Amino acid sequence: MKGTRRRPGAALVVALALLAGPGVCLPAHADAAPAFRDPDLPVAARVDDLLARLTLDEKVSLLHQYEPAIPRLGIGAFRTGTEALHGVAWLGKATVFPQAVGLASTWDPALIERVGSAVGDEARGFQQERPDGWGLNLWAPVVNLLRDPRWGRNEEGYSEDPYLTGSISTAYGDGLTGGDPDHLKTAPTLKHYLANNNETHRTTTSSDLRPRVLHEYDEAAFRPAIAADAATGVMSSYNLVNGRPDTVNPDLDDVVRGWTDKDLLNVTDAFAPGNLLPGNQDYYPTLAEGDAAALKAGIDSFTDNSADPGPTTTAVKSALEQGLLKESDVDTAVSHILAVRVRLGEFDPGGGRYGSIDSSVIDSPAHRKLAREAATKAAVLLKNDKALPLKASARNVAVVGPLADTLYTDWYSGTLPYAVTPKDGIAAKLGTSVASSEGADRITLRNTATGRYVTAGATADGASLKESAENGTASRFDVFDWGSGIVTLRSAANGKYVGYNWSGFVNDQVQPNGWYVQQQFVLERQDDGSSLLRYAGYETAESWWSNPVYLGPTGDDGTLGLVPKERAAHYDKDVVRSGVDEAVAAVKGRDAAVVVVGSMPSINGREDHDRTDMGLAPAQEALVEAVRAANPRTVVVVENSYPTTLGALQKKVPAVLWTTHAGQETGNALADLLYGDANPAGRLTQTWYASESDLPSILDYDIIKSGRTYQYFKGRPLYPFGHGLSYTSFRYGGLKRVDGGYEVAVKNTGSRAGDEVVQLYTHQRISRDEQPLKQLKAYARVSLEPGETKTVRLGLRTEDLAHWDVTRSRPVVESGTYDVLVGASSSDIRARASLAVRGETIPPRDLTRATRAENFDDYAGVRLVDESKVRGTAVGAAGDGAWLKFADARLGPGTGRFTARVAGTAGTVEVRLGSPTGTLLGTAHTDGTASPYSYETVSATVADGAGRKDVYLVLSGGLRLSSFTLRGAGPPR
Repeated sequence: MKGTRRRPGAALVVALALLAGPGVCLPAHADAAPAFRDPDLPVAARVDDLLARLTLDEKVSLLHQYEPAIPRLGIGAFRTGTEALHGVAWLGKATVFPQAVGLASTWDPALIERVGSAVGDEARGFQQERPDGWGLNLWAPVVNLLRDPRWGRNEEGYSEDPYLTGSISTAYGDGLTGGDPDHLKTAPTLKHYLANNNETHRTTTSSDLRPRVLHEYDEAAFRPAIAADAATGVMSSYNLVNGRPDTVNPDLDDVVRGWTDKDLLNVTDAFAPGNLLPGNQDYYPTLAEGDAAALKAGIDSFTDNSADPGPTTTAVKSALEQGLLKESDVDTAVSHILAVRVRLGEFDPGGGRYGSIDSSVIDSPAHRKLAREAATKAAVLLKNDKALPLKASARNVAVVGPLADTLYTDWYSGTLPYAVTPKDGIAAKLGTSVASSEGADRITLRNTATGRYVTAGATADGASLKESAENGTASRFDVFDWGSGIVTLRSAANGKYVGYNWSGFVNDQVQPNGWYVQQQFVLERQDDGSSLLRYAGYETAESWWSNPVYLGPTGDDGTLGLVPKERAAHYDKDVVRSGVDEAVAAVKGRDAAVVVVGSMPSINGREDHDRTDMGLAPAQEALVEAVRAANPRTVVVVENSYPTTLGALQKKVPAVLWTTHAGQETGNALADLLYGDANPAGRLTQTWYASESDLPSILDYDIIKSGRTYQYFKGRPLYPFGHGLSYTSFRYGGLKRVDGGYEVAVKNTGSRAGDEVVQLYTHQRISRDEQPLKQLKAYARVSLEPGETKTVRLGLRTEDLAHWDVTRSRPVVESGTYDVLVGASSSDIRARASLAVRGETIPPRDLTRATRAENFDDYAGVRLVDESKVRGTAVGAAGDGAWLKFADARLGPGTGRFTARVAGTAGTVEVRLGSPTGTLLGTAHTDGTASPYSYETVSATVADGAGRKDVYLVLSGGLRLSSFTLRGAGPPR
């Protein structure tokens, strides 16, 4: 062991023993507190002292998610990974705030910081009892950009825009940490680094990030919170980036740690280290090699094999024995872990600054009030033809729809301490009961061959589904349509949902839930009018699933089980009660009809499952149309977690209000908004596309070339980024340039108090490179009384106008004129100015210097790939004729020499001018290399190409190009 072991003073022993937790014993005789327990010493000094006291085995033990206690030093166990995305999750009842995308829709960093602080308090509130899964290293927020609304985890992120994402994540993180640079309330971890925005084959797909997208877009979302010390590390994502698994992404060290002078604790995603092995990513042959590579890349803590650290510690020790790691590598990672634990107050008397927080903060009255405020501010008024707010006299209302009288939670939600549904909230607002209907058909399923009915159990625990002669309550099921053919069946006998339990089908679930969401079914219509009942739980899509998926009787007692399609029962679906008819009856003659439609978070996309469409379920759309026809005073609440295409629906109804699944106070918030006690001021954080056809493949990460997000999308969206209406109106004055930005006067010209979200965008008129159509640079949410005017200041620095220059691999602000656009959304610009900037002029490319192939200006038919397993990006040709464009290169006179580093299969690199089929200057040949990571240098004489030209490199399929030069080489040889 390194260093001198010192023992804590006797007066401190009892306190330290209590702090260390049950099962940890301190030495019986102690003299003076060791330095690592001295809160007056710098963090680094305390870490060095503790590190020196640990044996190598003890240090290795700290590299797993479940860090064991070290009794001889009085150190308690520690665990990374308490979920706290929009409230503390999985530990018991706790305040549930709106989903993350809803929090961001407030465009209110001050509010988000208060929410983060409340969540941090509640995480601390569990510290006295410490239930399973508790810890102070929180896995939140998620800052992956919402580039594609089909992403199954859309509800976890904030925005498609990196600036907005950065500001909201920083605010949430500031709340979680407490804002003290030396003392952490909790230690938030940003998820998931990097470019993780698809669930389809999420451990084997590679996100191609050309340098501009990497630096201007994906990194830009992660940097602000780290740079502001509002987060204490990042979680590496499952996917690959440019061919290399993020678990071993060297940017974890090389880039992320460069954003702050604080120690970061970087963790892997769950089971990600094992994904490096054959059978998945096939990147390293053994866990020892994979774990060693991850540590060297910047990982400090391995989330693998659940609570069993054995495989990880064994692998790390094996790596040390093989010389793959040095003890100093372990020391580096452990010092990062210990620095965070020191700042959390773990080794301070009484647990430090936040050690006294107890369970009284959990679901406190103040937090309930905050949850209501957040849910209210998160809602976005998409459309309003004077239908909202409802008049106070509109008391005879009906609230209908599948989400009218229920609240759904998502995978990372906490447990609701109570639930105020839309119906509840409106009833409480009016002080009277309201008519309601879920609008779901109640059906029976009768076997066409036997005449027997599918029946369920009547007790609270339900019973196995079987076929029986009974045709009563037990044979009735409410059918909820969630789109893409998926329905859920809720038994009328006990109000529970039918699900699969790995052996049969039972009506025993309050909501669809679980990792595999085993409450999903499809009613497959047959040519004879009957239906087959197909089980569609998520596990049926797994490669290991080999069971049949159709339902039919499997025993003499008629119990239903899984059978092959040819043995599936054919059922007549008889509608006992029409959901549409019931809803129509409920709304007829009412002062107003509120229809609440939307998604079920476990079904309409979630972790491991992307969406296949973004429309409302057909039955829900039909319900809205029928209610609107029956009552013209219909308003629609869309409650889901992602942009929705809405079809023609939004044209047919007078008002549409969107909210995410907003937690325990959803109903109260909606009631306040619908009746005008609150004025909606949420704004969209994503483009709402008119159709899925507006989007390329979800695996295409190049937002520039594919024209994605409001920055590059040239089509007409259903609703633009930043959109949101109000019950009042606002007038903007002219823009005034001030030191550090701009000022604009905004006046409330309506009769109601309201909030306006003032948004500042810029556009670069002329550039060497393709520039965004608009780019958010600043915003402010401002409250205004009727007739009130406020001057809103919006920061804009010259350096904010920089973009990534691929010719010199650095940020650049180009000289030129920039448009400064201020308004109520990205498409509703109210004031504008031009800004002349004296910056740089990007010079012509100098290809005589080594040029990285990845620094192209345009491309076709290529993928970005890992140059080596450790670091670097190369370009791989997916097929013959793949090409790269290097624009505006200055070429010297006479003949020259082209030299390139290549790997892979035999083939050629052609040098052409002007286009992929333009003038051929020369061709370099390779006979291929032993592996895609074995590079060789090839060259060719090239013809005279003097002048400023666009150079194209045309590659053979299977070839990898790392770098090249193009320079004068004298006369041809």
